[in-house]
Amino acid sequence: MRKNRIGGVRVVESGERKTIGNISLRDVQFLLTVPEIYGDYISITAKNLLTAVKKYLEKHDKASSVLSGTITCQRDKTIKELIKTLDSQEIHRMYDVDDDGNLERVMTFRDII
Repeated sequence: MRKNRIGGVRVVESGERKTIGNISLRDVQFLLTVPEIYGDYISITAKNLLTAVKKYLEKHDKASSVLSGTITCQRDKTIKELIKTLDSQEIHRMYDVDDDGNLERVMTFRDII
């Protein structure tokens, strides 16, 4: 993320186009400040990070968009609808997907602005 100057990356199943999650700078910060969720964070896979964060949040009854799964939208959504969803879910990016759930593009607050 630092190398490409981006705030998040999507996580996909191996060999698939379907998004199964998102890792943001906030998630990395969370990992570093709560080391008990995964002790060996240098070698953690993206999928294992998502799983570990979800388990930790569920165990500690913490609300997070991580628990509700990947937030997606479809091409027919208006800018107003996108902004409302981003705001209500307290997220910075959404994945625009086709009818089969395959990624079309990423929409961020920065793109909208």
